[in-house]
Amino acid sequence: MIERAVSAERLQRRFERLARQLGKTGWVLVGTIRPRRIPARHGASRKLLGPYYQWTFKERGKTVTVNLSAAQVEPFQRAIDQQRKLDELLGQMRALSRQFLDATTQGVIRRRPRP
Repeated sequence: MIERAVSAERLQRRFERLARQLGKTGWVLVGTIRPRRIPARHGASRKLLGPYYQWTFKERGKTVTVNLSAAQVEPFQRAIDQQRKLDELLGQMRALSRQFLDATTQGVIRRRPRP
């Protein structure tokens, strides 16, 4: 039982460390930002205009595309990066939660298989 308690304490400390990191999370957005270049429409020129930036994300099952200014790209990308970090933290917290709860609660007593 001592090993189980030590393990539970270790899991608890790791979980609390992750929870503190959640508090440091800034603005969050989902999606992807991509630069786009558009061919010039006048004459036979093969000149490409841009880059123009597009932020794409899902909303209610539909893909939404928003054009961004060059000034918006960096803060929007930081928010997207924060969302990905948040997703990773929550995944780790879910895994630790399951390990902790398995270690600190009694489960269903399993019957022996029939011969």
